[in-house]
Amino acid sequence: MSIGTVLKSQDPSDYGPEYRSHCLEMYRIYSEITDNVSNRRQSANTFFLTINTAIIGAVGWLDGRSVSWDWAISLAAMLICYTWYRLVRSYRDLNSAKFKVLHEMEKELPFSPFDAEWEAVGRGKDASRYLPFTRIETRVPVFFGVAHFIVFCAIFPWCSVFAKYCA
Repeated sequence: MSIGTVLKSQDPSDYGPEYRSHCLEMYRIYSEITDNVSNRRQSANTFFLTINTAIIGAVGWLDGRSVSWDWAISLAAMLICYTWYRLVRSYRDLNSAKFKVLHEMEKELPFSPFDAEWEAVGRGKDASRYLPFTRIETRVPVFFGVAHFIVFCAIFPWCSVFAKYCA
């Protein structure tokens, strides 16, 4: 079933004379909701970036101290990075769906600003015209995750776990 079929619950002639004005109002509200999702996404990125910065600071502070569980911080940080990555992907998918709905709603309006903007940037297919933020955004948690993995490998007490191999 197409988005347009699902979106239109009533035929304009059955709806009544307020159809166009209600479409415009729903479009306005829906575009604001779409913007709110982007704001929540940015807040989530800020939260996870802050957490990762604090973890790096904590690991640096613990460096050289005799703390037997410091490797657990890096393990937890890797899980946090995975959660962050999945959340970014989820927001990307949600935003993509919202913009598909907005494009469909624009078919009922005399103008299509979001679709025109998407066309102006080559529909995301030409990186020289537009590089979707999500491509960059998904790399940040991966970068932090790799950094935490390297720290984990460096500080994990491997010889304690594999004592018979460490001599």
